[in-house]
Amino acid sequence: MYSKSSDSDNVLAYKVRIGVYMILIYALVYFGFIVINISNPLLMEKIIFSGLNLAVVYGIGLIVFALILAFIYNSMCSKKEAESNNNMFSKKGGK
Repeated sequence: MYSKSSDSDNVLAYKVRIGVYMILIYALVYFGFIVINISNPLLMEKIIFSGLNLAVVYGIGLIVFALILAFIYNSMCSKKEAESNNNMFSKKGGK
């Protein structure tokens, strides 16, 4: 027999797995920022473009990267939930 909770658990496990992968990816990029600050802080003063130094560009890049990851996470999770809802509908005798 079909169990709604097992399908919900699969979606939840998917969301957690994707979230953990994304936070690890973000942590690695952020770790690069920290390593530069610790090992060569003067490098952060180097002008990259438009009068902005590496610290500002990297910091803004981190924020933008986090937003991109959030949009990707939302898209992937929404797609998985829609698939789960479609499976639930078809198993209940719908289309």
